[in-house]
Amino acid sequence: MARHIFFIDPLDKLVIKKDSTLLMAHTFKEAGHEVFMLFEKDFYITNKNIPAFEAYSFESSLKNGSFYLDRFEMSGAVKLEITQGDTIHMRIDPPFDTRYLRYLWMLRYLKGLGATITNDPEGILLHNEKMTAYHDQSALESYIGKSSDSSESFLSSLKEKGVTEVILKPLDLYQGIGVIKTKLENVREVNDLFLKQTEEWEGPGIIQPFNSAVEKGEVRAIFFKNKEIGSIIKVPIRGDFLANIARGASFEKVELNQTQMNSCLKVSRELEKYGVDLIAFDILGDALNEVNVTCPGLLVEVSEAHGKNLALDLL
Repeated sequence: MARHIFFIDPLDKLVIKKDSTLLMAHTFKEAGHEVFMLFEKDFYITNKNIPAFEAYSFESSLKNGSFYLDRFEMSGAVKLEITQGDTIHMRIDPPFDTRYLRYLWMLRYLKGLGATITNDPEGILLHNEKMTAYHDQSALESYIGKSSDSSESFLSSLKEKGVTEVILKPLDLYQGIGVIKTKLENVREVNDLFLKQTEEWEGPGIIQPFNSAVEKGEVRAIFFKNKEIGSIIKVPIRGDFLANIARGASFEKVELNQTQMNSCLKVSRELEKYGVDLIAFDILGDALNEVNVTCPGLLVEVSEAHGKNLALDLL
């Protein structure tokens, strides 16, 4: 059986009962694989010797009749030398910041020792989760940058087209952090707000017309090696504009329509060339909104909606 090493955030940062990585680790171990958890504090490389990480075994269980975790506890530390054939799962949560980038560089080095890294660090490096979606023709018209004149011009063009509300969001954050919805009544005021936000984000931001399709729900579609393994639709609570389950959004199983399926397959096939196999697509209406490749989540919720443990499909 293969050996799987999950490079993961500290457990106290995770919502254990519904964490995708922990469900994967539990499932792989139950299937008879050697599975270990590797934390940031124990991760290192050397350029003359093969690193021997201190990694951890664990004990875990699922709630009866559910795919939510009932228990996940570390049970002992072991020294692991990376060997050819090992799979290291990059499961550190975003944001994609300098810290994240350093880990990608280090993981890329381990590829040279014969380990398989999934998703591949070079693939993650090259594919921003928002901008990758914008390559698809279905994506909403969007502005990315922080240039005062060009952002104001873009806002003016949206207003001329009849757009009445816009979304302002950072390029590299996650889970709705920093996302603002505002009315497009005064272009100058909205542009000033956007530029102020880019200063807080310390980099380029995104302007998009507000897509009212979110009120009916946002689709999360999980693909692995060019195959859909499951999809749900997340419906925000009344009055919210973010379909975030952590903010109270409900969810249920959904079937992708042909337009949605074609868009996901097209992107999935392109990313496969870069070693990005596990992808979580966010879709509003028929428009790709995000292509999650850093630490694709909601595997527990999608499994729950489909009534089967979809981590088994990853095996």
